[in-house]
Amino acid sequence: MTAEGGAPQVNAALRLLLIGPPGAGKGTQAARLSEAYSIPAISTGDIFRENVKNGTELGVKAKEYMDAGQYVPDSVTNDLVRDRLNQDDVVDGFLLDGYPRTLQQVEELDDILGVGDSTLDAVVVLTADTDEVVTRLLKRSAEQGRSDDTEEVIRKRLDVYAEQTAPLIEVYAGRGLVVEVDGLGAIDEVTGRIIAALASR
Repeated sequence: MTAEGGAPQVNAALRLLLIGPPGAGKGTQAARLSEAYSIPAISTGDIFRENVKNGTELGVKAKEYMDAGQYVPDSVTNDLVRDRLNQDDVVDGFLLDGYPRTLQQVEELDDILGVGDSTLDAVVVLTADTDEVVTRLLKRSAEQGRSDDTEEVIRKRLDVYAEQTAPLIEVYAGRGLVVEVDGLGAIDEVTGRIIAALASR
């Protein structure tokens, strides 16, 4: 069975975490997996914007940091994610994108899920050849007129990603949750690979 837009429809409630470097198509795949599994895709960026737009107490706090050009501290981010994961639409599963980013946030997520007596079902790690990702991001930067996204800047972002996420992947691999999938190729192919990998666990 195929959902509108080409993503196969899968009847399974899953609690997923999606990890991948910039340029690996994580946002695209998050939307397609959300459709395929009928679960909400939850990104910290979306949570921030929604709370700021609605003027919630947490949103006001987050906006103060964002307006000052500072990172939203873990304490506020954790509270925002906790609030989001307590909403009714995540009862049958969810897909997290962009959280956790640190080992401390991994512990916080464990705590959040533990309250509801649930755990992650799988951590999907999109892999991608660095040179191919750099080429893809340089092309995107040119199309969007972002001259500040030079090859040096992009490679630095990829280095930071690898440095920050490696410990997280190691923790989840130790729990037997990691599913590695090649993130490069046609969108349909990558979605198919992820669904097949999850089905064979």
